[in-house]
Amino acid sequence: MLFASTFDAIRRGLSKTAAAVGVGLRSVLHGRRLSDEVLTEIEAQLVSADVGVNAAREIVGALRAEFRAGRVDRGEDALEYLKRVLSDRLARGIGGSREIAVGVGKPAVVLVVGVNGVGKTTSVAKIAHSIRKSGRSVLLAAADTYRAGAVQQLGIWAQRLGVEVVKGSTGGDPAAVAFDAAQAAVRRGVDVLLVDTAGRLHNEASLMRQLTKIRDVIARQIPGAPHEVLLVLDATSGQNAIVQATAFRQAVAVTGLFLAKMDGTARGGVAVAIHDALGIPVKLIGVGEQPEDVEPFDPKRFVDAVFAAPATTMGA
Repeated sequence: MLFASTFDAIRRGLSKTAAAVGVGLRSVLHGRRLSDEVLTEIEAQLVSADVGVNAAREIVGALRAEFRAGRVDRGEDALEYLKRVLSDRLARGIGGSREIAVGVGKPAVVLVVGVNGVGKTTSVAKIAHSIRKSGRSVLLAAADTYRAGAVQQLGIWAQRLGVEVVKGSTGGDPAAVAFDAAQAAVRRGVDVLLVDTAGRLHNEASLMRQLTKIRDVIARQIPGAPHEVLLVLDATSGQNAIVQATAFRQAVAVTGLFLAKMDGTARGGVAVAIHDALGIPVKLIGVGEQPEDVEPFDPKRFVDAVFAAPATTMGA
């Protein structure tokens, strides 16, 4: 398995969300019987966690029906109901594996996209680190030629991780870098080619077209590539992440999401909102600044970490 999941790491990374959401809901529900007033409080807690207004209404609406039917009455039972419903909601409608497609050919090509400031280049480094740990060889492509210092940043990461990187000049043609990297990956027989693209603003049409050009250049060099298109989203940006994801999906077929900076937000429920809006699987979450701080997204473990009891969270 490429990315090994550890509950302790997920729990630590989601401690801010747990402190806001899990503790908040426990304070609302602990030792209480359900009522219309309590149900309204639950809905407000879910909305504040960025679960999304529609999702919060649907979830609480279903819980209200359970309450009125006499099947859920105590606050503790409602908490378990919420955990189960959220886990099921995050898991539904996603066919196939949540694994990153790195074993589909040689080289497997992973295109990483996203706007400036979401932590995209650091996320590339985290993926490269995990690939190396799995025993596979990896080549990086520094196709983010527009942002000052981006090529240098990826080069520093490459040196730190002990991997090679194909670079271009700042301000140069990113598609040319992708072309050179694809040729080099085939020639050197590497297992995975990771392509870091420019941090395009989702509302800049010319830059989005450039992203499509990069995809097409790679596809001409390596049949079937890119095998994975990961969109990195900043979990702290809340509902704006959905706007970004919608635009990127129109430019290139996004196959999975990497939710970065999950450790920096108390609104981790955005994973639910994104899943509901897009139907694109969240495959990875970033839970820290170090190369090893990346976890595969597992709906049940994610929800368990969000609902971690205060004493457990504090002991992380």
